[in-house]
Amino acid sequence: MPPSLSLVTPQQLVFSEPLALRSGASLADYHLAYETYGSLNAERNNAVLVCHALNASHHVAGVHADGARGWWDNLVGPGKPLDTDRFFVIGVNNLGSCFGSTGPADLRPGDGGPRRAWGADFPVVTVEDWVDAQARLVQRLGITQLAAVVGGSLGGMQALA
Repeated sequence: MPPSLSLVTPQQLVFSEPLALRSGASLADYHLAYETYGSLNAERNNAVLVCHALNASHHVAGVHADGARGWWDNLVGPGKPLDTDRFFVIGVNNLGSCFGSTGPADLRPGDGGPRRAWGADFPVVTVEDWVDAQARLVQRLGITQLAAVVGGSLGGMQALA
């Protein structure tokens, strides 16, 4: 079965303002990987945020240049439950993940000395922290209200947070 959407390209947004984490730490100069499918309407009220499970990513639908298909490709696209003819679907990669958003493998912000990866010193992030970061991305995209927030497994926990 062919993918529901054609070639999609991951995008990134960089956030310089620190994100206060539930642990009491903060994360500055972080980036979030995301993909979008469909078109945002003039009222900017047709956006659906899809939150991913633990082992997934922002690649919700379509296909990447390397042939990788989105993990919910069977649910996102024209005429599907998340109908891209009606909705602007957003998939965001969680902080701390290895799929493109800031995580332990990334370099720490510079402090004047040699830069090194966060590694085990990466701050503890919670479901609520992911949701806060997703909200910032949605705001940066100029969306003030979502039509829906959905996800399976751990993504469902984010949708409820």
